[in-house]
Amino acid sequence: MKFLALALGILLMAMTAFAADVDGKWTGTMATPNGDVPVNFTFQADGATLNGSTTGPDGMEIKIANGKVDGSNISFSLTFDFGGMPFTLNYKGVVAKDQIHFTIDIFGMPLDLVVKRAS
Repeated sequence: MKFLALALGILLMAMTAFAADVDGKWTGTMATPNGDVPVNFTFQADGATLNGSTTGPDGMEIKIANGKVDGSNISFSLTFDFGGMPFTLNYKGVVAKDQIHFTIDIFGMPLDLVVKRAS
């Protein structure tokens, strides 16, 4: 039993070592029909859980929901409030050294976004 516990502990440590380094601030620009919009994220991974936030169009902080880390893949949801109407965006991203390439699901249509690690 001790061997199984030790093996499981080593496996969990190895999985964490191979997890993407997503912690910190990330910035980019999203192209919209009304022009480019700056975007920023702050992320903190806790094992397989991703926590973080972004800034909404009104300048208020919006916490991410359902954040997950799986190796170099991350995913989460953001819900914006537009005049009492909630609008949820689902993000899936691949973390490279200094950038994250996101695909955002907007009503079933994919939108690409690349953010870079802020210095």
